[in-house]
Amino acid sequence: MVSFCAYLAARGLRSALKRKTVAVAFCALVSGHVHAAGTNAVLESWFAAQANVKTISTDFVQTRHLKTLVQPLTAKGHLWFAFPDQFRWELGQPAQTIAVRSADDMWVVYPLLKHAERYPLGASAPREWRDAMSILDAGFPRTRKEFDTQFQLRSLTESKGNWVLDLQPRSAGARQFMPDLQVDLATNDFSLTGNKLVFLDGSEMRSEFTNLQVNVPFDKNLFHWTPPTDFTVTQPFAK
Repeated sequence: MVSFCAYLAARGLRSALKRKTVAVAFCALVSGHVHAAGTNAVLESWFAAQANVKTISTDFVQTRHLKTLVQPLTAKGHLWFAFPDQFRWELGQPAQTIAVRSADDMWVVYPLLKHAERYPLGASAPREWRDAMSILDAGFPRTRKEFDTQFQLRSLTESKGNWVLDLQPRSAGARQFMPDLQVDLATNDFSLTGNKLVFLDGSEMRSEFTNLQVNVPFDKNLFHWTPPTDFTVTQPFAK
């Protein structure tokens, strides 16, 4: 299964009220750890920063640490995201792996192999898979209720100009795929600077994000993919 997906928070926080909220969060820091009041301030500011975001486009560098390899694997890629749930993720230049999601379908495409996998995300998909896909929402929550329903915040710290959120999916099904994840937000504008995904086998994937653009127009076909006639297509969850 392809390990992907970047989670981005929106740029923003220009009003005096939001700057004041951030200042409260900073004052709550003790040895890098944030007290409860500061944690609430950071989270609410994060949600507020995303309120008017419609689309996100960003470059990233992905580093994977596998227990079977001495040296990590590194590759560049790009992510496009449109609220509420459309994305296109490309790894490699030119793309060696593409993941495209729109509504209740996701395609994972391997252009060089002329192969694609289709994953339904609707009611017909296995519950464990749907729960695992909820992890994609880690960087895009609009409200505290939405965030708390899906994730447990185990810690919030400040390090090198970033808020570092250590999260665990609340769903047992999601934890079977990914028991732990980390989201890094810039302290000045709450844009996502990085994330780390920890998988059940102990392997890790770290993504660093750069050149983030917000509310840029996308081609209407960006999130739609149709298999060419010379591609083989499989459905891993088909009965």
